[in-house]
Amino acid sequence: MTLKAITFDLDDTLWDNRGVMARAETGHYAWLDEALSDWLAHRGETHFGRFAERFPLAAYQASRRELAERYPLRRGDFSWLRERALIALLEAFGLPRSAAWLWAAATLARFLELRLAVSPHPEVEPLLEGLSGRYQLGAITNGNLALHRLALHRHFRVAIAAGEIQAPKPDARPFLAALARLATQPSRALHVGDSWQEDVLPALHLGMRAVWIAPDTPHAGELPAGVYRLRHVRELPALIDRLERKG
Repeated sequence: MTLKAITFDLDDTLWDNRGVMARAETGHYAWLDEALSDWLAHRGETHFGRFAERFPLAAYQASRRELAERYPLRRGDFSWLRERALIALLEAFGLPRSAAWLWAAATLARFLELRLAVSPHPEVEPLLEGLSGRYQLGAITNGNLALHRLALHRHFRVAIAAGEIQAPKPDARPFLAALARLATQPSRALHVGDSWQEDVLPALHLGMRAVWIAPDTPHAGELPAGVYRLRHVRELPALIDRLERKG
């Protein structure tokens, strides 16, 4: 094939995201509980009690799910869901609206900071370095990680945060947006991701080829034409070389 562009999913494709998300989820909520308690104590307003005792983490998570159901266009905008859920809980806790907004914004900033603590697989940096010299690279993610704050962002000519444009994968629009900005036809592009539903199928439906990073996920039958399964992203350069030799 004549390949011009490669787009990548990020979470659980270029790094293992499960531990990062678990630490960010508990860490930012614990930060809010502690910092808010100190602030209220300094103001002599101890009658509120502890925030996380009245509204445990499970209540926060349930509030986000309820908001996603109430505002389906926002279901993939995770930063919006988190901030709005926090505002509602902080107001229910007893804070005035202005204070609730300020504390929600500070807590979301804390979450986004913790969210950055990803560790790309050791092969990712040299892999992107090599590919960026031959192809135009893009990132398409449903996550809310601030890619521009990571060193490897320099390899990507375009980065699409699909949830923030209210079109989370498997919606075709983030793929189309990336292809348009890379000035590449779908037939000359390859998408790499770990999700069959959110990465492989939408790419395939648009006429792109797709690499499915799936070390353990079962799949019945043969893969569709144009789909290639790898156990790890480190295997990608060898696959691309084989495909390019076939023409």
